[in-house]
Amino acid sequence: MATFGERLRYLHEEKGLKQTELAKMLNLESSSTISQYETINRIPDAYILQRLAEIFDCSIDYLLGRSNIRNGSISAALNKVHAAVSDDPELLAFWQELSEREDLQTLFRQTKDLSPEAIKRVIRYIKMVEDEEAAEEF
Repeated sequence: MATFGERLRYLHEEKGLKQTELAKMLNLESSSTISQYETINRIPDAYILQRLAEIFDCSIDYLLGRSNIRNGSISAALNKVHAAVSDDPELLAFWQELSEREDLQTLFRQTKDLSPEAIKRVIRYIKMVEDEEAAEEF
């Protein structure tokens, strides 16, 4: 598998971005930081990794070279779930709250092979569990 530096170089070249342009997008002081990332002389922090995944629409695992599956991005999974529940106002409102929770991001990625009906069942189940927990608190 590719290293982080190799992936980063490939992705920004594929997108037609120079190191200086990418550094600016990341609010970095210098393009030399990008060069250091590519040569693995410097490791980005979690925030930079997240921003890179957003910029290149890929997963952090893909960026780090731990996976060759590029389209495992969370945004694609989030969009699929949103589309599946968009016809149910109650589920949609609940989904909008859930989609902000980082602790459920892995779960959302697992929906990529599910039908819209199965996705609705998953969201309903999560809502049921949360409702039960809220009722137990009283």
